[in-house]
Amino acid sequence: MVIVQLSGGLGNQMFEYALYLRLKAEGKTVKIDDTTCYGQEGNRPRQLGQVFGISYDRASEKEIIRMTDSSMKPLIRLRRKIFGRKSLAYREKDTNFDPKAVNSDPIFLEGCFQSEKYFAPVKEQVREAYRFQKDKLGLGEKTLKYLEEIESSASVSIHVRRGDYLDSGHGGIYTGICTLEYYQKAMEEIKKRVPDARFFVFTNDYPWAKEHFEQEDCCVVEGSSEDTGYQDMYLMSRCRHNIIANSSFSWWGAWLNDNPEKCVIAPKRWLNEQECRDIYTEDMIRL
Repeated sequence: MVIVQLSGGLGNQMFEYALYLRLKAEGKTVKIDDTTCYGQEGNRPRQLGQVFGISYDRASEKEIIRMTDSSMKPLIRLRRKIFGRKSLAYREKDTNFDPKAVNSDPIFLEGCFQSEKYFAPVKEQVREAYRFQKDKLGLGEKTLKYLEEIESSASVSIHVRRGDYLDSGHGGIYTGICTLEYYQKAMEEIKKRVPDARFFVFTNDYPWAKEHFEQEDCCVVEGSSEDTGYQDMYLMSRCRHNIIANSSFSWWGAWLNDNPEKCVIAPKRWLNEQECRDIYTEDMIRL
């Protein structure tokens, strides 16, 4: 058996479920642990079912305990103390494709698995699973107006993630990557290719974006919250081109964009002090 642990926000959950689909397609018995990383104060919500109507085989508490050797029964705790833990848990080593994640069985997989390489063999199945159902997204009047503007123009999404990325608790891994200079360069690159581009800015820091994207060809999108952020991902996917942040959220917004002539611009560095070569798809322009 393989258990894939679900963790993080919607973008991370989508990568983890995509890996689950690949392993299932290979005939393995695969289940998802969607309890360990959720249910506590401060945890993000599980959203695969809410947003895409997705269901999956859930690992039971007993299966999770068995595979992670985490039983609190006295005799088992004593055995662990004497002989050590016999856990099948495996955390990905870094942000690049790890063959062990797709070749091992049994295994309990912990990580984000942020690369198309993890699900390339079932790419079309993943695309079908993540097909937004517009009538079930609860789009309000303002969001529908944004959608109309996006679909009737040479639209380009810009994702600006601040908020938690500015938290010093991250140890500076996001610092100095998606700067204002990065966005300005990306917009200039787009304009060379799409002279009539109209930019739609999606952000978790509306006041900052409103101050720094004041151009006539920019629209700073407002209205969504942490719980309804998937509406922003939907709108990003409907844009003709995308400028993404170093975020799995806008990665998926761009990946789900089905424009065959799309231009996707990504920051040349994804994380500080880490080589993240496999997060990039072949069609991405790195600036």
